[in-house]
Amino acid sequence: MNSKKNAFYAQSGGVTAVINASACGVIEAARAHKDKIGKVYAGRNGIIGALTEDMIDTSRESAKQISALMHTPGGAFGSARFKLKGLDESRTEYERLIDVFKAHNIGYFFYNGGGDSADTCYKVSQISKKMGFPVQAIHVPKTVDNDLPITDTCPGFGSVAKYIAVSTSEAAMDVASMARTSTKVFVLEVMGRHAGWIAAAGGLAGATPDDAPHIILLPEVPFNQRKFLQRVKQSVEKNEYCVVVVSEGAQYKDGRFLADAGTTDAFGHKQLGGAAQIIAQMVRNELGYKYHYAVADYLQRSARHIASATDLAQAYAVGKAAVEMALAGKNAVMPAIIRTADKPYKWRIEAAPLARVANKEKMMPKKFISSDGFGITAACRRYLEPLIKGEAYPPYKNGLPVYADLKKIPVRKKLKIDYKL
Repeated sequence: MNSKKNAFYAQSGGVTAVINASACGVIEAARAHKDKIGKVYAGRNGIIGALTEDMIDTSRESAKQISALMHTPGGAFGSARFKLKGLDESRTEYERLIDVFKAHNIGYFFYNGGGDSADTCYKVSQISKKMGFPVQAIHVPKTVDNDLPITDTCPGFGSVAKYIAVSTSEAAMDVASMARTSTKVFVLEVMGRHAGWIAAAGGLAGATPDDAPHIILLPEVPFNQRKFLQRVKQSVEKNEYCVVVVSEGAQYKDGRFLADAGTTDAFGHKQLGGAAQIIAQMVRNELGYKYHYAVADYLQRSARHIASATDLAQAYAVGKAAVEMALAGKNAVMPAIIRTADKPYKWRIEAAPLARVANKEKMMPKKFISSDGFGITAACRRYLEPLIKGEAYPPYKNGLPVYADLKKIPVRKKLKIDYKL
């Protein structure tokens, strides 16, 4: 078998406006080191592509189209919410991964995802060694929730933060212009299961206490209906209107989510959605104000047209660094973004051990939350502002963005046994 190992790249979980920039970073860096790395195979629909031996040969894509990944949203190769559990519980799946890697001479595994992906990546590095086919597993960080530890920020978050800050500002101007005779309260629901980073970003829209958003509801602050309604009433009486940004993970003191749908997703997480509607109806029932609400949902994480230039640069950088770390002999690590200065914002990348990343969440620190629990502090603003700076508009044609157009030519299967999901 050729001593020059191939690489496997996969996208995991919810995608972002810049996850494909990380893919671009991985593929371009690997091509720059073609004397050391063979081909880069991408899993079709994430890790499922490895389990089912359904892989895309990225070497068949032109340099132009790989570069176009920089301005293409979504997951270019397909992602999946598919969690591999413990080594004993999911041993069959892990062994299948190694069998596929062995058959295709894959010695490098680049897994682009959040906390669950970091855990899978770590376990692959462990079991591959035990099975006598060591694979260097590097986790490429990605999550709009911004909840991975060690790294200053998570690629994907800066662009969502920019979208939410801009959307909050624009919607507030709309509501303010009609408040005297129409809508008094506008509620914007954003992503964020346990960590309120995205909701906090809405706070960048306002420079003074009277500016929108007037209320931010974070998962880290237990929801108190009486205090919330009191603040809404105060805002309407003073400003004629009230803008609320609520995290989907807003919860009561006992830990119950405001928007618990009673179901779970593929990762075993509570299925959320509807916090804005619950809050809005609460306002109508108790205060009688006319309201409107919106759920940013997929729009916030797919809005490549308004992506943060800082976020884009970091997404590419972690992909490139992942390859460089692998070639340097590192294993079971994640390229982490380390902030070295606020103004001007400076950062570098360091290798963080996956043992310190997997299954850990980074919440909003108390120093970032205002004393009343309804807003952000100056320290939080200093943290957030650099992450949304800079515009990186995609090219346009006939008024619409131009995206990558990949061939996605499959890699020929080599294993005789198919894997059934």
